[in-house]
Amino acid sequence: MSEKGRQYHIALSAGDVSPYVLLPGDPARVPMIAKLWDKREHVVTNREYCTWRGVVGGMPITCTSTGIGSPSAAIAIEELVKIGCHTFIRVGTCGSLQTFVNVGDLVISTATVREDGTSVQYVPLSYPAVANLDVTLALRDAAARCGLRAHTGIGQTKDAFYTEGAEDLPMAEAQKERWACWKRANVLSTSMEAAALFVIGSIRRVRVGEVLAVIGLTYRDEPITKKVGVEAAARCGIEAMKYLYARDQIAHRSIVPRRKRR
Repeated sequence: MSEKGRQYHIALSAGDVSPYVLLPGDPARVPMIAKLWDKREHVVTNREYCTWRGVVGGMPITCTSTGIGSPSAAIAIEELVKIGCHTFIRVGTCGSLQTFVNVGDLVISTATVREDGTSVQYVPLSYPAVANLDVTLALRDAAARCGLRAHTGIGQTKDAFYTEGAEDLPMAEAQKERWACWKRANVLSTSMEAAALFVIGSIRRVRVGEVLAVIGLTYRDEPITKKVGVEAAARCGIEAMKYLYARDQIAHRSIVPRRKRR
């Protein structure tokens, strides 16, 4: 932490942002998502962490990029939690591991296979990496309301992008066997951040979910086929966040004691 409570990496302090946060990986994706809001303003950009805040449907909302992979995503969520953020939806991209999950579809992750190197430095591999149930259900319902084709299930988190389909690497054969294993186990997709976000979310007692746009067919050795569906994933994330915010407001009003009439 730096001066006056400002977090070292994300360069934000308590009060700078809303506690409801969308988490894309690419910093360039943040202003694209913010354009879908009613009001928006850039807060700060530091390293791979670009943050905008705004309002959509009466809800205060934040969008912070995490960069690529679990290490930088872990830093982002840890520092955001420290300044009071409590509800997170990763809006990202993925490759498909199943023939019925097509480019342009969405994947809403219920859990993820922990093949990253970050989450194991928090807890052993026997600890599951699961998405928050309320966020997952909100995303599933939001996709249905928006008329989006979405699959709900388990994903896989990796650290190395260019091991997909690489024939010249020392572990090429083992990697092919691993992909075949996850396909037979009905793992839907592969990406690079969920394991750290889900594990840290559970440990820190905050809500974390994920919606991904399918841009590649990993089962066909095509990690990037066409970059489509990102805006649809963002709209799904925003709709889900609006629902969670509205429900939180109702819950808050129900526990605040009413003043007695004189």
